[in-house]
Amino acid sequence: MLSFLRTMCLIHAFGNIFCLLGPNKNPEAHMNSEIIAYWGYPSEEFEVKTDDGYILPINRIRHGKNNAESSVPKMVVFCLHGLFATPGAWVSNPPNNSLAFILADAGYDVWLGSSRGSTWAKKHVTLNSDSKEYWDFSFDQMIKHDLPATIDFILEKTGQKQIYYIGHSQGTLIAIGAFATNQELAEKIKLNILLAPIYSVKHVKGAGHLGSYISLTAIKLLFGEKEFVPTVVSSEVGGYICDINLADVGCAAMMGFMGGYSPEQLNMSRIDVYVKLNLAGTSVKILIHYVQAIRSGVLRAFDWGSPSLNMQHYNQTTPPVYNVEDMKVPTAIFTGLKDFLSDPEDVEILKPKIPNLIYLKTLPDFSHFDFILGLNARKEISEEILTILRKYDSDIQL
Repeated sequence: MLSFLRTMCLIHAFGNIFCLLGPNKNPEAHMNSEIIAYWGYPSEEFEVKTDDGYILPINRIRHGKNNAESSVPKMVVFCLHGLFATPGAWVSNPPNNSLAFILADAGYDVWLGSSRGSTWAKKHVTLNSDSKEYWDFSFDQMIKHDLPATIDFILEKTGQKQIYYIGHSQGTLIAIGAFATNQELAEKIKLNILLAPIYSVKHVKGAGHLGSYISLTAIKLLFGEKEFVPTVVSSEVGGYICDINLADVGCAAMMGFMGGYSPEQLNMSRIDVYVKLNLAGTSVKILIHYVQAIRSGVLRAFDWGSPSLNMQHYNQTTPPVYNVEDMKVPTAIFTGLKDFLSDPEDVEILKPKIPNLIYLKTLPDFSHFDFILGLNARKEISEEILTILRKYDSDIQL
């Protein structure tokens, strides 16, 4: 009997070890856009060519699972991801808690955009993604080229005159910059929804603040002048490493160090999917641009390093500022008090500058990634967004 008990104890001990080392087995951790069809939704993919030659994929979820036969015209909702992320950010959870699926099921025509340089968007008409020339971009080019090309493509395909815009993180910065400087583009936006808005980054915390301690020359020496490789490694390797239960805590800590800590919002069983779809590639030049913004406290175009070089690019000695006061689009913002990247102090700088702020929600327990990944994202974010959109659908002002 004693021998039997010892054997059972050994089996139990090895079982626990296997559970720690065994995989979480989320197949989506090894998918890209296939994740949409995996959950049973219609998946279409198009390519947009910008006027400077970058080719950007756009993913479309034309309808939800139960409204395919509806003859009612669907309003378009366009979602743009944040820094390092992919369009998969919007479908990182099962359908009951992924904003893109929730919008599609509610009757919207959902389009997911890509920013140049992410792991889903590395094509160019002439440039090879291994070249330094390909990676010579900051968020200025996303503001000037990527967003206008993408929105114009969607409008042409759908025949609509206006769309709803939803951005997260860098997707909000691109919106602010584009809608403030391109009034023709701004008129095509019926409502602008900003999740974890990025404008001033003076008070950014965690990993995002580390760059401010390093010289720009040192950043180039450390990471080169092409792709920011650490994020690609995190994405590709993380899908496998974070698939091991024992590594969950470390992977969660990595995301927390970047965006803020709110463990009560994190679904640990899906950390491998989150890393794969939300920590992908970008250029080193974008990181340098963010460091410039942290040091100056102002959102402005890329600083070329000298008055003469700035004069060559902008016809003025300093980079032009993106004035959010010029963004007239009706805007709703959702912010979190535990957010390291969209820090509450920086949000306070932004709020009074928005001339047409029609809605504001502050969530005490939300960090940066919780707006799209959090366990309570459906209740606190998605359902609120649906309420706002439905009021705008019927032209009822908030």
